[in-house]
Amino acid sequence: MFENRITRLFGIRYPLVQAGMIWASGWRLAAAVSEAGGLGVIGAGSMYPEVLREHIRKCRAATAKPFGVNVPLLYPDLGRHIEIIIEEKVPIVFTSAGNPKTWTQHFRQHGITVVHVVSSSKFARKAEEAGCDAVVAEGFEAGGHNGREETTTLVLIPAVAAAVQIPVIAAGGIATGRQMLAAMTLGAEGVQMGSRFVASEEASSHQAFKQAVIAAAEGDTRLSLKALTPVRLLRNHFAAQVEAAEARGASKEELQELLGRARAKLGMYEGNLEEGELEIGQVAALLQAIEPAGRIVESVWKEFSEALENPLQIR
Repeated sequence: MFENRITRLFGIRYPLVQAGMIWASGWRLAAAVSEAGGLGVIGAGSMYPEVLREHIRKCRAATAKPFGVNVPLLYPDLGRHIEIIIEEKVPIVFTSAGNPKTWTQHFRQHGITVVHVVSSSKFARKAEEAGCDAVVAEGFEAGGHNGREETTTLVLIPAVAAAVQIPVIAAGGIATGRQMLAAMTLGAEGVQMGSRFVASEEASSHQAFKQAVIAAAEGDTRLSLKALTPVRLLRNHFAAQVEAAEARGASKEELQELLGRARAKLGMYEGNLEEGELEIGQVAALLQAIEPAGRIVESVWKEFSEALENPLQIR
């Protein structure tokens, strides 16, 4: 039986976390990952407060195992989200896209384990100082909101592991067991996977988006919108418009107008593959099939275990 600080912190079998991705991470996905031995996470960023409550309750009904909620700290309904998380006694919260100092102690006063997502060792230290129980160190390869520093996972993980005493969870460009082993060799004690679980049967994202993800090749994603909040996008008509606007030096206001409202929902949830915002990581180029989430957890752990036994095996 494998055990380390991450499995003990979360009460899980495998040190494998499913990212709380907007428009993909509903209760079905979170419950399936938790049931399989990882940590399932509900993505609150695309949910109205009462929708979040519904997903928490349905997840709890579907699994007796631990699960968490990801809360982007820049969302307008943040206060209500936090009230619901506390009222529903969610055991684990992942915070991102904001200052962890604002809410960490409030969560911990209610017995909630807090993990913050960071893109640099500087912000990892700030998360530790704020009282976070662990950090997710997310490299430049990741989809969704990303760091402006463009530090790759291979560089970021050892830097963060050296900078803090709390456990480090690696994220960004990780979708296989061998990649998981590589991250943990660099100092992580667990990994968080997003793109791999977008390509799962239980993900709430649109089937057309899932198909686009597994069809993606190397070079089909690009880090965009750095003047706003950096996000890695799958290339399409909207992404080309963003690239052209950035090339001509568009202002924040112009980019915000181009982004508009509900662009991510249009692409990832409603399946408009040309005009929607399609957030996904570079590792999409390695994904070849849409699978049940439980099978993904088991196959990743099997490959990790085999690689741990024979790390130098060349395939």
